Amino acid sequence: MNLVLKIKRLDKELPLPTYAYIGDAAFDLLSREDVVIEPGERKGIATGLAVEVPFGYVGLIWDKSGLAIKNGLKTLGGVVDSGYRGEVLVGIINLSKVTHTFKKGEKVAQMIIQKSEEVEIVEVLELEESVRGERGFGSSGK
Repeated sequence: MNLVLKIKRLDKELPLPTYAYIGDAAFDLLSREDVVIEPGERKGIATGLAVEVPFGYVGLIWDKSGLAIKNGLKTLGGVVDSGYRGEVLVGIINLSKVTHTFKKGEKVAQMIIQKSEEVEIVEVLELEESVRGERGFGSSGK
């Protein structure tokens, strides 16, 4: 049985999200309005959708690879908790040197629904040793 994601369309002119291809992990999110993003600017883009992510799951908002690679547009934030019922917004920053315009109905990002685990948080005085230890960014070489 498939997991059900309940969606409330806040803008009836926009279609329900769909998966572009069989086997895709994410479905597309569209812009609810025309939005202009200047170089270096960040904006929250309304999608016209409110979702009911099932308990024990999370909606994760990710870049559209074409927008990221070709246009330098990066999503920000991107966690839609199971208890949230407001409009889904996509945070985007324009990392390019040119203005980008989204027209209403254009793809802005994609969402994956993924199982999430709630963990018990426990404070300890020491952590177990590991092979990597405290070695950080770049520690594994080029």
